[in-house]
Amino acid sequence: MLVSKYADHLPLYRQSQIFEREGLDLDRSTLADWVGKSTALLEPVADAIGRHVLSAEAIFADDTPISMLAPRCPAGDCKQSPRGGTGKTQTARLWTYARDERPWGGDAPPAAWYRFSGDRKGQHPKDHLARYCGWMHADGYAGFEDLYRTGAIREVACMAHVRRKFVDIHRSQGSPIAEEAIGRIAQLYAVEKEARGSPPEVRVALRRAHAAPVFDELEVWLALQLTKISGKSPLAAAIRYALTRMERLRPYLDHGILELDNNAAERGMRAVALGRKNYLFVGSEAGGKAAAIAYTLIETAKLNAVDPHAWLADTLARIPDYKITKVDDLLPWKWRG
Repeated sequence: MLVSKYADHLPLYRQSQIFEREGLDLDRSTLADWVGKSTALLEPVADAIGRHVLSAEAIFADDTPISMLAPRCPAGDCKQSPRGGTGKTQTARLWTYARDERPWGGDAPPAAWYRFSGDRKGQHPKDHLARYCGWMHADGYAGFEDLYRTGAIREVACMAHVRRKFVDIHRSQGSPIAEEAIGRIAQLYAVEKEARGSPPEVRVALRRAHAAPVFDELEVWLALQLTKISGKSPLAAAIRYALTRMERLRPYLDHGILELDNNAAERGMRAVALGRKNYLFVGSEAGGKAAAIAYTLIETAKLNAVDPHAWLADTLARIPDYKITKVDDLLPWKWRG
């Protein structure tokens, strides 16, 4: 049921209909109760994945909106929906923090840790990353700024976000400046393609020799283009955004464990994006937390080429009598089937 919903994007009401066709009377509310109880049982495993992610020298961070059914109002204050809320939704958030050292030949297993919050306040990542110290690839979300000010977390910006703005402008306006920006950025990615899988010191050497000159020229060229166009144009906005991100992206040139973009975290959000198109919203904060636990388990299993169905079935059977001090032995990359 967990795999059907969070890996195959089948909402519980559809699963209930499938079971009914097979002669099983399993109401959606029963399935929802199973989701809550099974994810609560598996929460220590998800927490262990979180500790593994936050022990890395560099992580990737991203968030995405998800609708949550508005909570029940006090009697008489609003019209209740049949599901127990107001009949409306509010925008909540799923956050992901990923660890993936495969691009530089690291031995640590890849993993993705998800967290849920009812809004997008910057306090949430501060709480999630309170014990983390290291590099963090991320977009330009202002809520991360307080994390960088402490000095414990060092920012690495994302070239994919920079490139995306120029791609959008080129598609809509056919701008030759945007087209050239895309071409210059492509040269940086060509170096990354050559460096992928190499040890950190080799990646640094390649970047300093081949990427740094392109990077420097791109920064100078962007500043020059800004003087030639209207400051109020979308292209000018894209260039200003790029210039603010370039300086924050520069550390990747000198550190082989860093990446040119934040795509490792963005890939972790694809399952959420597909899922919310089908189940539309989570029913409560408890439902959001259950979703975060389920995504942590299933996406991490997939990253390690482990069948999430087989692993979860075995883990659910073993965990009730398992010692909490040995929960790390249940992690997907240690599972032997």
